[in-house]
Amino acid sequence: MSWRRRITPLQWRILFAAQLGWMLDAMDVTLYSFALTAVRREFALTGAVAGALAAAPLVTSAFGGMLFGWLSDRYGRARALRWSILAFSAVTGLTATAHSLPELVVWRALSGIGLGGEWAVGSVLVAETWPAEHRGKAIGLMQSAWAVGYMLAALLAAAVLPAHGWRPLFVLGLLPAAATLWMRRGIAEPPGWSPPGHRLTGAVAALFRAPLRRTVLLVAALCSSVLFGYWGLFTWLPAFLASPVERGGAGLSVLQSSGWIIPLQVGAFAGYVTFGFFADRFGRRPAFLAFVLATAVLVPVYGLMGRRAAVLLALGPLLGYFGHGYYSVLGAMMAELFPRAVRTTAQGFCYNIGRALAGLAPVTVGALGDRYGIGVALGMTAVCFVAGAGFMLLLPETRGRELAGAADAWAAAARQ
Repeated sequence: MSWRRRITPLQWRILFAAQLGWMLDAMDVTLYSFALTAVRREFALTGAVAGALAAAPLVTSAFGGMLFGWLSDRYGRARALRWSILAFSAVTGLTATAHSLPELVVWRALSGIGLGGEWAVGSVLVAETWPAEHRGKAIGLMQSAWAVGYMLAALLAAAVLPAHGWRPLFVLGLLPAAATLWMRRGIAEPPGWSPPGHRLTGAVAALFRAPLRRTVLLVAALCSSVLFGYWGLFTWLPAFLASPVERGGAGLSVLQSSGWIIPLQVGAFAGYVTFGFFADRFGRRPAFLAFVLATAVLVPVYGLMGRRAAVLLALGPLLGYFGHGYYSVLGAMMAELFPRAVRTTAQGFCYNIGRALAGLAPVTVGALGDRYGIGVALGMTAVCFVAGAGFMLLLPETRGRELAGAADAWAAAARQ
């Protein structure tokens, strides 16, 4: 029997809800990358300041990840998923009202709170409802929605930016709120879920006591490494394609650069999906190592090919494939490492503390781009992917592990 026929309609529906939320969040967060050149021009921003604006929601996402992670553990995965999407889409739409740099900073920072919660809640919801032997595939399919959201943002940018500017683009960020209406009816809590009854402070404190502390720190370090590399690279990639050749860019127009992004994200979609199959077949660790080390090789090559548009077009799908696919390991592996009582809190913390530290990446790449050219700055992110491979070697292989419930020891550690 095909593995697809072993999955129930409810399991498919939960996966679709998580995909939908992740796709729309990807669209919202990526709109800024495409609007970056126009925003810099209107507010006369340096590369470092523009990078700091891109970093603001990444920094605040650490708080959002812990907050919505605890809300998920305390009040339910399905509820917290809806709340995080509503928060993120509302603030993204309000970004269009910014008429000064401080206003822009406030809206960008607030958007990170909802952004931080959506991934952790959605991935746990999927991981707890899909069977262990197909969990990697499910998380890979969920992650693939990021590429779809990125492509949607590229298409919207090409259609809206040249004629209407960046503000209407952010108004479209309100669209994800409509998805929560369907989620309210169609998504139930995972079987066996019940409120653990611990406070937010107790749940977070449990992450830094034995037996969880070492695992939390290693997973957070792994997330920090690959997220620093990812956000440094892909925040500035549209600007790299659109920047003049004399500034180290590819010299493409906004319309052309959007066209170059599409094949890259097609590769990303394939990477997310196939990684899940590799991870279920060969293990989380070997699949992850193959993808991040391939990315470390491709990134500097891509960054130094600014004058060769045909080469950029050819390498784009490969960079998208390897540079995104490894993310599919995180949702499955973290669910397999952490107990149910603090599972979403732990995933929200580890992933989003990494995203918060990665907030330095757009600033760093922007500053290096001002000095050395944006292509060279992008190439320097390769070291982050190598570091991520090193941290993965220190974590256990979790393929096929059944998810444990709220064991007494873990639950007691989280209570106060």
